[in-house]
Amino acid sequence: MDRSLMLDGFVVNDNAPCYLVAEIGLNHQGSRDTALKLMDAAKASGAHAVKFQKRDPRKLLTREFYDAPYPGEHSLGATYGEHREALELSAEDYEALIEHGRELGITVFATPFDEPSADLLNELGMPFFKIASADLRNRPLQKRIASFGKPVILSTGGGSMDDVRRAYGALAAGHVPVAILQCTACYPVRDLTSMNLRVIESYRRVFPCVVGLSDHECGVALPLVAYGLGARIVEKHFTLDRTMRGPDHKASIEPAEFAALARSLRDAHEALGSGIKLPQQCEEPAMEKLSKKIVAARDLPAGHVIGLDDLAYKSPGNGGLPPVHADAVLGRALTRTLVMDDAVTFDMLAPPSEEA
Repeated sequence: MDRSLMLDGFVVNDNAPCYLVAEIGLNHQGSRDTALKLMDAAKASGAHAVKFQKRDPRKLLTREFYDAPYPGEHSLGATYGEHREALELSAEDYEALIEHGRELGITVFATPFDEPSADLLNELGMPFFKIASADLRNRPLQKRIASFGKPVILSTGGGSMDDVRRAYGALAAGHVPVAILQCTACYPVRDLTSMNLRVIESYRRVFPCVVGLSDHECGVALPLVAYGLGARIVEKHFTLDRTMRGPDHKASIEPAEFAALARSLRDAHEALGSGIKLPQQCEEPAMEKLSKKIVAARDLPAGHVIGLDDLAYKSPGNGGLPPVHADAVLGRALTRTLVMDDAVTFDMLAPPSEEA
């Protein structure tokens, strides 16, 4: 099956390195300058792309929800709506981020949470889109995003396989390339069993597309497991400082951790190899030193017919026959004298027709 997806010039497929996304999300705290610093840190840490989130809180939230009091240490406003407004970047901010991405050589894209935000991001030239787990059942938004004709990455937290099938079908009907990410919508994930990484294998059996992981766990080891299971996109929340105010910092990793993850994923790609079992050049010294060859167990005269007690198996393994050939040596006559520990080779054995 040819699973392949082009993301802003980067080919993602089963044989490709992992496409690593730094999910900045709302960790910029509504500040363009902080967003730019996060982009710089993400690029330096090895990310292929940075992802933001775009909402229109007035259109997205009910009036009651918008006006609901929102106290707490991570609140940026008196009401939930004010808090959400404080976290938003403007169209002008996004233009600056996109331009900075071009200068850095890192892709900028975003998750729209409502149709007006999707339209805005499309007008700004997003190369592809992300659909959040919260919109796995939002057919109208899925169809709107598919109408742009650009690749879509679909997160699947909080859903069943039937939900994922429906969402994939809605996007595929729009004839856009799709990638599906296993996701657990907890921020952060504390119960590791809830990550259910084997769903990655299930998705690969069910869907003919690139599969990945949107990871909300605070470590860096599990994306490597996901890559080994077939995930070729990994998205990880990213922050400059996990102690900052805001909703997602605690589910994020910092630049040094992200850089370690990027290195490990590159190593994992190289280490997976081709799947064809062959001797490796680097193994030759150890195999020569530690493997064994067939040797004479004692002094043997020419014409002697070799029996089981005449053979021993000793290191180093070079210059003789490996023990796998012992059966082919037994019962054959020697054409010359051997002393103890001499290697036994086929050229010193009489052909079967000449054996005594």
